[in-house]
Amino acid sequence: MCRWIAYSGAEIFIDHIVTAPGHSLIEQAHSADKAKTKVNGDGFGMAWYGAKPTPALYRDNLPAWADPNLISIARHVKSPLFFAHVRASTSGSLSRDNCHPFVHDHWAFMHNGQIGDYPVVRRTLEAGLSHAAYAARIGNTDSELIFKLAIDRGLEIDPVGAFARALATVEEAALLVGVKPLIRFTSAFTDGKRLFAVRYASDRFAPSLFWTRVPASHGICVASEPFDDESQAWTAVPSGHCLTIINGDVTMVPFAPAGPVRKTA
Repeated sequence: MCRWIAYSGAEIFIDHIVTAPGHSLIEQAHSADKAKTKVNGDGFGMAWYGAKPTPALYRDNLPAWADPNLISIARHVKSPLFFAHVRASTSGSLSRDNCHPFVHDHWAFMHNGQIGDYPVVRRTLEAGLSHAAYAARIGNTDSELIFKLAIDRGLEIDPVGAFARALATVEEAALLVGVKPLIRFTSAFTDGKRLFAVRYASDRFAPSLFWTRVPASHGICVASEPFDDESQAWTAVPSGHCLTIINGDVTMVPFAPAGPVRKTA
């Protein structure tokens, strides 16, 4: 399972969140506390927003601790909204194209979890993509496929509903090919202004998710696990819920797969 961090708030240097803390994402890459897999060395990535509406993206299939460019970028780049992710592969080859975050226009997405029996359901799910979404897909992970399904199911108009419909499509596909649906889905997605984070599983093993306020910048951080020793300052997100963060305000609502709406173009 992967580890990730998302930040939204006043502009800060990325290293303040990603690399400087005692239990930073770099530390979590080789010694995660709240993951089934302690080592997350199958690549890493960062996406961040600045003066332009689309995010910058830096990814590689090296372990996060082995790339000095990551440290340098985080130390010198300021951003009001950024994602960082370290990967432990459950599907897809070890390649840069399969490293999170994934971007589409002004959207960024990253994920920790899996689709059960993915090799069995993959073909059915890919057949449910629009031509445009299928052509835009560059990797072969279940995570990117979920993102493309959400794009087709109304991401721009209804972001949370789009992912609910995407996961409903995954469940439908599993039933269609005769396997038990299994989804573990802890994710973050953003349009560069709003930040969303979902924790959901079709069983009782939803990957962990926490959020906290960052006093120095009046920002909000959402993470797979706390990156410092002040665990009492972090709030656990219950399974089956979605966080929405807009201008420092945090709201939480129930989340579950529901009602697919499909594009066919």
